[in-house]
Amino acid sequence: MSSVGARRLFIAGATGAVGRHVVRRAVDLGQDIVPHVRPQSAHKQTPESQAAVLDLEDSQALDAALEGCSTIVQLIGTMRKRFSSGDTYETSDIGTTRTLVAGAKRQGIEHIVLLSSTGAGRPMGAYLKAKAEAEDLVRQSGAHWTIFRPSSFDGEGHRPPPGLGLFTRAFGLAHLQPISVPVLAEAILRTARTGQPRDTVLEGKSLWNWVEQRSPTE
Repeated sequence: MSSVGARRLFIAGATGAVGRHVVRRAVDLGQDIVPHVRPQSAHKQTPESQAAVLDLEDSQALDAALEGCSTIVQLIGTMRKRFSSGDTYETSDIGTTRTLVAGAKRQGIEHIVLLSSTGAGRPMGAYLKAKAEAEDLVRQSGAHWTIFRPSSFDGEGHRPPPGLGLFTRAFGLAHLQPISVPVLAEAILRTARTGQPRDTVLEGKSLWNWVEQRSPTE
């Protein structure tokens, strides 16, 4: 497996809430990255790094962007409130993951890091079923994989239900408390840079144990 310094990361969803923080921190650390931006989101691209503006369905453009990469960080997903703009769980959560996995196979990607959601292990409802299907695609990719399942985000326009943090602490469920977007982004980036932990799901206590660790490279 590539060393930390040699790893090149393709970041899908670079203009999203988590993606922006991942890109910013990666640039601060001097990490080699390829931030992916959809053509319709090109106006949002971060100024810190040159983005690969492409439609993931363009396999030739995707292969060119993935060339030399060791890792794909898949942060693309949607919510029901975005359906009016044309996004669906099938296209955003499942479809983009399927396309990235196909690209990973063609380009020999070593590691795929996927942002999912708590509850995807026992999915109920369309949202979690889409997350579960995306997870299955990543597990069956042939590459090493790491799946992040946070309970909910806090920050960057995301707000957990009122009182959730207090409730989880009061009932001994602190490992299920909301996670701030910058903290989650830091943990995802550390996994992408180090390739660890791999072939595992980080959820609840295992996620918070990883969040609380610090790599010597950070």
